[in-house]
Amino acid sequence: MVTVIDYVLRKNQEGEVFFSLILNGGITVLRSKKTGSYYATSQKCSIPSTFDERTCKSLIGEKIRGSIQKQPCDPYEFADKETGETIELSHRWVYLPEGASMEEAIFEGTPQAAIA
Repeated sequence: MVTVIDYVLRKNQEGEVFFSLILNGGITVLRSKKTGSYYATSQKCSIPSTFDERTCKSLIGEKIRGSIQKQPCDPYEFADKETGETIELSHRWVYLPEGASMEEAIFEGTPQAAIA
């Protein structure tokens, strides 16, 4: 299960505005590669919606069946807002509905010519 924790206003390439829901996958405990100490973290992602702002606001706290999974992607730079450090990442976090596979998430919306 994931939880809707917020929403944001976004603009698509055509300049049209829409709201994305911010999802949280819950707490995960990991071990630091540098220190060996354990720490708590959570994965977040966003998904576009067709909802107006009032509906998005009412959905905060709502649970949705599914999970947030790591998806490989082309490398990109990411700036940590707290430390200012810039790192290169080659993954992103995506929402997977219950019963969906990572392959569906990777190829969904990709033109078939690009897959072949």
